[in-house]
Amino acid sequence: MMSETVDLRTGLIRASGHLTAQGADLLRGTADSLREGGHRRVVLDLAGIREADDAGVAELHSLRDRFAADGAELVLRHATQVTAEPV
Repeated sequence: MMSETVDLRTGLIRASGHLTAQGADLLRGTADSLREGGHRRVVLDLAGIREADDAGVAELHSLRDRFAADGAELVLRHATQVTAEPV
């Protein structure tokens, strides 16, 4: 299970737990809401993610690409420590 903490002032999302496609969808919704609220740069801190599956990781990379295509920026902080493992 994954959880998130959001700093609306700075546009920071801190995620923790197990990242799955469902969890990535939750993060996508939060990131989109921050962007719609005026943040052109959203930071997703993955330091608290202990496990991830391939679908969750792929979803985050797709989200980052979509932000870039729209002229915004999604920063995936601590992404290198998140390794996908099959579920």
